[in-house]
Amino acid sequence: MYPRLVIDIKKLADNVKTLAAITTDDGNCSLMIVTKGLCADLEMVKMLAGRPEVDFVADSRLKNIKSYSKIVRDAGKKTVLIRIPMLSEVDELVKCVDLCFNSEMETVRAIDKAAAKEGKVQDVLLMIDLGDLREGIFFKNEDEILSAATEIKEMNNVTLYGIGVNLTCYGAIIPKNENLSKLVEIARKIENKTGLKLEMVSGGNSSSIYLIESDRMPRIGRMPKDEKMPEGINNLRLGEAFLLGNDTAYETEIPNTHHDAIKLQAQIVEMKEKPSLPIGEVGVDAFGEKPYYEDKGIMKRAIIAIGKQDTDLGSMTPVDDRIEIMGGSSDHIILDLTACNDDYKLGDIVEFTVGYGGMLKLATSPYVDRVYVK
Repeated sequence: MYPRLVIDIKKLADNVKTLAAITTDDGNCSLMIVTKGLCADLEMVKMLAGRPEVDFVADSRLKNIKSYSKIVRDAGKKTVLIRIPMLSEVDELVKCVDLCFNSEMETVRAIDKAAAKEGKVQDVLLMIDLGDLREGIFFKNEDEILSAATEIKEMNNVTLYGIGVNLTCYGAIIPKNENLSKLVEIARKIENKTGLKLEMVSGGNSSSIYLIESDRMPRIGRMPKDEKMPEGINNLRLGEAFLLGNDTAYETEIPNTHHDAIKLQAQIVEMKEKPSLPIGEVGVDAFGEKPYYEDKGIMKRAIIAIGKQDTDLGSMTPVDDRIEIMGGSSDHIILDLTACNDDYKLGDIVEFTVGYGGMLKLATSPYVDRVYVK
């Protein structure tokens, strides 16, 4: 059935191999693969569980981790919840999550109690906000950071596994040697204060990989030539780099990765020649926006059976570069096929590569099927 995602598991496995060579072999970082981009697709997870290069399998949604924790744990890897948890989740969290990210001590205390009931010790990672202004204890509040670490040390059923940072997601702050060095400095202060040895200093996501000095990751485009990963960062959390082969700091493609491992296929449900300009007074569309139309005369237009409920139109690129996406509504996308001569007809399939935003929505939509290349 269409629309559907075509997920090439072989290409994704190739991406893991390439990224491990950069992060682990050249960067001395453990490799955490984030599965949320494909909504924890189980075929993808099974592949990750079987890859020796992968140390951690992570997601932002507890429901996703619950769906695959046994697969991952049976393969000897750890599950990680990278979104700071809700208080209402902690009882379930301690059952299926090996490492969870936290920034609120009230939540950590609740995890300690839940872990005690479960008869386990829960690893936690304390998030530090270096200026991106999403989650984490603000880096300038050093007393609060050290107080939190000291309190966790005294807990019976929680262990402070490490600290981490998130960048380029909310504030779009790019990882640099300067800001990540602050994270390393905080880690050392925690160790000196508490006597603990932190297992993980997680230096961010796919936007941090460019900092690793590697012949496999040449500095291209807008990447600064003199930036490098500070010593002491020993983990990266890679989602988009794994799924789409992208460095997200400077929007470049990582060499020797596949950028088309995930494609969208949709079917044409209408083929008509119509004017390019709607006729009548223009108001707002179904999403409350006032559209702009360019007069291109009579156009050969196709409608495909997928819409904004399922995907992000700005995050789709037709594989056939003669096709232009004109717009869409909740259930329809309109394509300009004028340059395609008579190459398409009713019922034909149009293929697209997708960006991160489009992939997220497509993977979440129950109206989009999946097929696999293995």
